[in-house]
Amino acid sequence: MFKPTIRQLMLGAAALAVSALLAVPAFAQKTKITVYSALETDQVGPYKQAFEADNPDVEIAWVRDSTGVITARVLAEKDNPRADVIWGLGASSIALFDSMDMLHPYSPKGVDQIKPAFKSSKNPPAWTGMDAWLAVMCFNTIEGGKKNMPKPAAWADLTNPAYKDSIVMPNPASSGTGYQAVYAWVQIMGEKGAWEFMDKLHQNIAVYTHSGSAPCVQAGKGERVIGIGFDMRGAKEKTGGAPIDIILAKEGAPWDMEATAIVKGTKNLAAAQKLADFAVSKKAYELYGKYYAIVGYPGMNPAPPNYPPSADAAMVKIDLSKMGADRAKILAEWTRRYDGKSAPK
Repeated sequence: MFKPTIRQLMLGAAALAVSALLAVPAFAQKTKITVYSALETDQVGPYKQAFEADNPDVEIAWVRDSTGVITARVLAEKDNPRADVIWGLGASSIALFDSMDMLHPYSPKGVDQIKPAFKSSKNPPAWTGMDAWLAVMCFNTIEGGKKNMPKPAAWADLTNPAYKDSIVMPNPASSGTGYQAVYAWVQIMGEKGAWEFMDKLHQNIAVYTHSGSAPCVQAGKGERVIGIGFDMRGAKEKTGGAPIDIILAKEGAPWDMEATAIVKGTKNLAAAQKLADFAVSKKAYELYGKYYAIVGYPGMNPAPPNYPPSADAAMVKIDLSKMGADRAKILAEWTRRYDGKSAPK
């Protein structure tokens, strides 16, 4: 029977130790990337799970907040970026970052398959689009009837004194839905007309929320009569039994697009490119379609029950680059005039 010597035992132990050390990198190959996002809280888990299932060597570490907060954070970090990728932020904000040379252009695999409007005009693209969302009016028919309030059909109708303290909308400095509404009003009415409209609207506002979803939720619960809010949230509340009508204003529907971009200077470029590839895959668009009615993949029509028909045809014509470039100026003026009615943060 073979009996190893002490020297053989020591050599064997050393070999095992070396093998263990060599095995460590196999577990250390996973790359963690920091992803900035304004996705809804119920989206980040499924998005992370789907991406990591296809890319087990990459792990997402989310930094999630409202559109306004994430936009401000990226701008503040311009000279020392902390994010590797932005996945799920308004394209108007991302277009602003592009104008400031803060993005790493990249042509993801399959980008040629998505709708032309859902990618930047540069080659290679600076960003790619995911889905689009609209600002709508959610009108509580029961509360409106009790108070003998007419159902609005246009943005201009919201200045009716009958609605005093009965309207809620998102603060545009916090919410992408809020900013897209304000910017669209400037496009529709001209700058002077838009501020005059908002002065009158302000008299009827009960509170400016910091969430784009909250106004339709509050209208659905009867806490307010009218909520200027997020299209899909309105459809969800109505499907859940809320007594609301979802109204596309006759002047047009404000909108923005969620987009993906690689941050210039990332130290994890290969992993960031894998996320950019996934973000334009058919699998990703099917995932976006669970939360949004308008997505960037041709042929997909994921509109849920009670979503307003022909919503895409109602979208206001908007220059996303200018929408991003004008952001600071518009928000400074809006804050000066109306911030006194904003909800506490």
